[in-house]
Amino acid sequence: MGQNIEGTYYGDYLQLEKLLDAQHPKSKEIGQEAHDETLFIIVHQVYEIWFKQIIHEFSSVLDIFSAPKIPENLIAVAVSRLERVIKIQSLLLDQLPVMETMSPMDFLEFRDLLVPASGFQSVQFREIEVRMGLRTNNRKSVDRDYFLGRLSEKDKSHILEIEKDDSLLDLVNKWLERLPFTQKENFNFWDEYEKVIANMLDRDEKIINSNLATLSPKALEGQLANLEATRRTFKSLFNQESHDQLKEQGKRNLSQRATLNALFILLYRDEAILQLPYRLLTCLMDIDENFTTWRYRHALMAQRMLGTKIGTGGSSGHHYLKMAAENNRVYEDMFNLSTFLIARKDLPELPKDLKKDLSFNFQG
Repeated sequence: MGQNIEGTYYGDYLQLEKLLDAQHPKSKEIGQEAHDETLFIIVHQVYEIWFKQIIHEFSSVLDIFSAPKIPENLIAVAVSRLERVIKIQSLLLDQLPVMETMSPMDFLEFRDLLVPASGFQSVQFREIEVRMGLRTNNRKSVDRDYFLGRLSEKDKSHILEIEKDDSLLDLVNKWLERLPFTQKENFNFWDEYEKVIANMLDRDEKIINSNLATLSPKALEGQLANLEATRRTFKSLFNQESHDQLKEQGKRNLSQRATLNALFILLYRDEAILQLPYRLLTCLMDIDENFTTWRYRHALMAQRMLGTKIGTGGSSGHHYLKMAAENNRVYEDMFNLSTFLIARKDLPELPKDLKKDLSFNFQG
């Protein structure tokens, strides 16, 4: 590599002349500059720069998980880059209070000049959602209209092209399906786990029936109904047909095998070889939770700024943003795995050869 004889100048390297000349308030163009419009522009530009970095991190993680076999050291790389995304998300959330130093009256000074521009048109944020696994067809109908309807033809084509690729959800699903530990030649973990669950539910039923004297008929009916609902929930975990029906209804995203293997990771996360996979699943949940929090905080800010006015992009403003926060979860299957967790003392005992596979063994 040739040496840079002249050296690198700070402003040139960061292209500060271009960057710092990218704030042009619309209000200034008409001769009545609104002071807070510069803040509004800079906050959104900073969002977009961080979105670019998040896409950069996701792209590398997608490359890692696109391989048919992933070495453990690359799982560590993926985890470190997803943890970086989580740190960036904390900055995205911290920008909202800066924006809220602008009062609703300050915003009204230039709001009408923004129509019909809208955050819906952030093609980078749309790309992040698609890369995560939130495709157009996974959205509620009204959200689907806003998702593509406000984009230019160029940006719409870009998003639709990205949707043809495997998302991180797709690739993690395939990776989880390949987990080798739950079914061995002489051991099927899920047979043992199902026995533990059956005993647990039978024990719960005995406890309910042993308290008949203290329960009203209505309370007894409610507890038995809850127990039966729990049985159905666990059946949907073990039964392929039940799981597939929930998947067709959009209530689950992971395959049954991937769901079971993700649950195994959570149940035995203390085993050495499962610690990185556990951190990976935790990162995905943290990222999903942070974006949900960011959307909800955005909705509250919109209500604070606009009340019940419609947004500049034509949506119902606060109401739409709140709905988007509730409906646009990507890794909800992983959150719901807590339904199937049991106490460590009740976990099926693993065979010695499997325990050895899950451990790091050093000779010394």
